[in-house]
Amino acid sequence: MPVTAPVTAELARSTPDDVKAVALGAPADRLEGDGVDWVFLAAQGFKGKLGDVRALPGRDGGTTFVVGLGPSADVGAGALRHAAGALARVAKHQGVLAVDLLGHAADGTSAASAAQAVVEGLVLGGYEFGTYKSEPTPSALERIVVVGGGGQRVQAALDRALTIADAVSWVRDLVNEPGGSLTPTKLAQQAVSAGEKAGFDVEVWDDKEIRKQKLGGLVGVSRGSTQSPRFLHLRYEPEKPKATIALVGKGITFDSGGLSLKPPDAMIGMKGDMGGAGAVLGAFRAIAALGAKVRVLGFVPLTDNMTGGDATRVGDVLTIRNGKTVEVLNTDAEGRLILADALSLATEVAPDAIVDLATLTGACMVALGDRIAGLMGNHEGWQQQVRRAGDAAGEPLWPLPLPDDLRPKLDSAIADLKNVTDTRYGGAMAAGLFLREFVGEDIPWVHLDIAGPADASEVHGEIVKGGTGFGVRTLVELVTGFTKPKKSAA
Repeated sequence: MPVTAPVTAELARSTPDDVKAVALGAPADRLEGDGVDWVFLAAQGFKGKLGDVRALPGRDGGTTFVVGLGPSADVGAGALRHAAGALARVAKHQGVLAVDLLGHAADGTSAASAAQAVVEGLVLGGYEFGTYKSEPTPSALERIVVVGGGGQRVQAALDRALTIADAVSWVRDLVNEPGGSLTPTKLAQQAVSAGEKAGFDVEVWDDKEIRKQKLGGLVGVSRGSTQSPRFLHLRYEPEKPKATIALVGKGITFDSGGLSLKPPDAMIGMKGDMGGAGAVLGAFRAIAALGAKVRVLGFVPLTDNMTGGDATRVGDVLTIRNGKTVEVLNTDAEGRLILADALSLATEVAPDAIVDLATLTGACMVALGDRIAGLMGNHEGWQQQVRRAGDAAGEPLWPLPLPDDLRPKLDSAIADLKNVTDTRYGGAMAAGLFLREFVGEDIPWVHLDIAGPADASEVHGEIVKGGTGFGVRTLVELVTGFTKPKKSAA
């Protein structure tokens, strides 16, 4: 795994004398002041568009970066994070950077949230996965000076931002690692190591224990692989926890589709089919470091989905942990099978709420594109709380229904359920309905289909090409601000 230099972040009332690289914010409707040659910039086509960054000669041989922020009324945390991400790529050769953007935050955006967004953007926007490059070009940034007031609360926000960005970067490393090297066994080892360093417990079940625990979905999906599956039990236990939340993540380390083999183009990127598992692991790493007051339990099944001689056949029937049987009519709809076991286990511990994350369906990408995750669940209040966390974290979620009239299409003639319907329509919702069958009716549950935003095909703000670590920031925001939902749906 790549190792990057640790980044520090500090507050200052003004730019320290030893800092020669300075970034100035430029709202589109306030291109004035700060001693910048605005006439020259205008002649170069600079209009303060969000994410447009220009470099000019600065004081004492230094550099001044002018950062477009868009309309001043829209300069919230999201815009600042986006602009800082763009700045990180232009200024990636600077070891020390003073950033004077906080004073442009719109009304309603606190100094703390603005500062956190800026630091997250700078660290994540400069991320590069260079493990397999002969000449990688990692960001040189080691020290961030955030110019502006705010005191201890804002400094705490800077520290929080570094913790979260470090966890997200680690998850990006995991998602970007090829499936042939990041096997279930090696991913489990990564989880154990992270737990030891961050302060959460990791219990690993091997193939023998998985069979003993009757995880039929995980056993069935793993049958075609020479790699042994793993199941991770994660536990973060603070003193006197105020509630318990369960996090479930899909961990397919590579998805060939099984005997329902994917075409070559569709197989590209399938090393990232463990993005849900990665998000859960990254969230645990940050949650433990931040000292959240909520008990958090994690349930993470790990396997790849291959085409070996004893791979699950189309038409085979699997028995899930909760006793329900599933007729497998498409082996490429495998994620829901391993999640069924994990959700069954999560239900058994009776948490106050459950969230699962999975790169589950292409249908969700068709509906929502590749930057927005689908949100489904059985409890309106819990869905709203998760969505608010996503909004605050800068990870957009959009609600999709779980229509009961679609549920009969999952009925099987020979088992309790089929793993797919007989129609091409409503695929994301059908998957959500399938998962609902393995969650206790009295437990608030949300399913996040992150198939689109877990991997990026282009640069956008703090997002770079490849694995994004989507979901980590949402889960951290959710857990650290958790409010116990009522057991009955609102």
